[in-house]
Amino acid sequence: MAQLRSVSSQRTIKLVYYSCNSPSSSGLVAAAAAATNSNGKCNQKRTLHTAAAPTGSAKALSSSSSLALTSTPTLDVLNGQRRLLQSPFLCDVGIGMGVGVGARRSMHSAAHDQQQAQVALAEATDERKSKQGQYESKPVHQPNANGQSQRDPLDVSFNDPIAAFKSKTTWELVRAYMVYVICSSEKLVEHNMKLMKAANKLLGKKLFTALMKATFYGHFVAGEDQIKIIPTLERLRSFGVKPILDYSVEEDITQEEAEKREVESSVSSASDNTKDAGALPQYHVDKSFADRRYKVSSARTYFYLNEATCERNMETFIKCLEAVSGATFGTGITAIKLTALGRPQLLLQLSEVIMRTRKYMEALVGGQGNVLTHHKTIKDLEQYYACVGDNKDVQAFLKNVTSDKEGILHLFPWSGIVDEDSQLSDTFRVPDPITGQMRRLISQISPKEEEMFRNMIRRLNTIVKTAAELDVRIMIDAEQTYFQPAISRITLEMMRKYNKEKAIVFNTYQCYLREAYREVGTDLEQAKRQNFYFGAKLVRGAYMDQERARAQALGYADPVNPTYEATTDMYHKTLTECLRRIKVLKDVGDDARKIGIMVASHNEDTVRFAIENMKSIGISPEDKVICFGQLLGMCDYITFPLGQAGYSAYKYIPYGPVEEVLPYLSRRAQENKGVLKKIKKEKRLLASEIRRRLFRGQLFYKPKGNYVPI
Repeated sequence: MAQLRSVSSQRTIKLVYYSCNSPSSSGLVAAAAAATNSNGKCNQKRTLHTAAAPTGSAKALSSSSSLALTSTPTLDVLNGQRRLLQSPFLCDVGIGMGVGVGARRSMHSAAHDQQQAQVALAEATDERKSKQGQYESKPVHQPNANGQSQRDPLDVSFNDPIAAFKSKTTWELVRAYMVYVICSSEKLVEHNMKLMKAANKLLGKKLFTALMKATFYGHFVAGEDQIKIIPTLERLRSFGVKPILDYSVEEDITQEEAEKREVESSVSSASDNTKDAGALPQYHVDKSFADRRYKVSSARTYFYLNEATCERNMETFIKCLEAVSGATFGTGITAIKLTALGRPQLLLQLSEVIMRTRKYMEALVGGQGNVLTHHKTIKDLEQYYACVGDNKDVQAFLKNVTSDKEGILHLFPWSGIVDEDSQLSDTFRVPDPITGQMRRLISQISPKEEEMFRNMIRRLNTIVKTAAELDVRIMIDAEQTYFQPAISRITLEMMRKYNKEKAIVFNTYQCYLREAYREVGTDLEQAKRQNFYFGAKLVRGAYMDQERARAQALGYADPVNPTYEATTDMYHKTLTECLRRIKVLKDVGDDARKIGIMVASHNEDTVRFAIENMKSIGISPEDKVICFGQLLGMCDYITFPLGQAGYSAYKYIPYGPVEEVLPYLSRRAQENKGVLKKIKKEKRLLASEIRRRLFRGQLFYKPKGNYVPI
């Protein structure tokens, strides 16, 4: 109980911090009183959810929860409160982290008059500064006499340095240019992690931290904690850009330790599952590729240690949700990885089940692809099993098949697997069409591992439920192909469960994969037939080199498109299909937001392709069905002009302590080395804007934006 009181006290501090509707102390007292009297309806659920964990991990949960929830120093919180009380942005937001929906609405209503006053004040200030001839960003998105919003025109060539960097100080431009120059040096980038560690030892913690904040950390990372990132979030929002938050602390472990953890956590304790009949080598661990960081520079990797670590990861994701909820009007996003929430062996086994099920269905009815693409009915299956007679096991199997009027969706009751305490070993069995005997498709799994799977699903349910309560979206990242079938299947079931009124959960599709178009089409079809909102993030992908090397070594088909151009074609083909389906929804008068797509790309040709196709089929930014995303510190010349022109634009915002995000910074340096063309253009635009400010006497320019994200 002492721990719960401590957690409740910390969450109440955050509630007061984020809930200012006015700068008066009475507003804060009222918010605190509301939180105390109501026990913080939403936060109470998150404070107590760890108590629902299996008793076997209770001690670990107690220690891990206290560790995860006491990381913010009291002084930082108090300083943050003082800054925030002076901040019109968060007073305008009026959203308390952990406050119930009804409370948020009341607070927002109470702040309405103040918001109107702030708009008027901003307009007056901008008019005064305009008369003084100061260089400020144009006040946009304020209603004109006709009630319409003003926007900056978009240069689709993305060659406007003013639009790209009006959100930056001159020092930030110089720092960015310096960082890109360093990223252009192959030798420096190749040994960047060694150099950073050496500098840390040589300079000491304080000097090294100052150096990193003045260079790589300051450019690619928003801050050290939820409090210190607020100025960055404020400024992004004032220039029309929204956040995708990610706590980017990564373990810096050796290759030997990574391999040891991965092998131990990828094999069932019940048996050596590689020896099972029908096993697919792709979905079994191989020590040569056990370090999943091999040839991967643009994605974070989690290595399973124990269940307590997974609980701490869950708490970290929830803190990200709270932070983004306190800084946006329900437009923020948090990115998560399923490998952070459970034992990788379970994802491997589920992925193998899914692929073996597809092969079983193909052998039974012919054709290729997912089960639902065959458009077979229960009666069709009964005919295939006719020779086994009135077999009770077959009848029980047919009773659990998921189908609708158009045919079979799944051979197994996936909704029950995600929502209930179904046993995996008992669920994934199919009848032999000749003998009628039930064949197990999943390799042996122990009762303890069954419990671990339930823990993983509970953690994900807790995160998504919290996101829904806080009105924040969840993007579940794609991972390696040997995990991805299970990740996509679980994510689609979370969509079915939570995306009933709008898209809360988004899946990620890697378009360097040969099956990307088919997988997206199948999932769109399931969303249509089961009537839930579909959310997708389209990326090129992060694991291409590793996937090719692993496929060649283990002797299975290369899952990757043969060329970069083929990947681009796959991306554009998949995006076009999504846009086509959105247009169909609009044409029939249905809700076009039933399909939401993020174009997550640093390729300006792909961004242009999306914009041109949106225009050609009549999809406007105001439809809020297409958004764009890039990493913080990369391709600002794409993100900011999009946001200022009224498009839905996001920055992926990493944060965390300096020393603990070094692996992230190392990957950013490696990734930039691989995109020299983009660096060359960004350097050219940066140099142009720096010269312009120098010649016009604007070296001390202070960014001030009045854009409102769509």
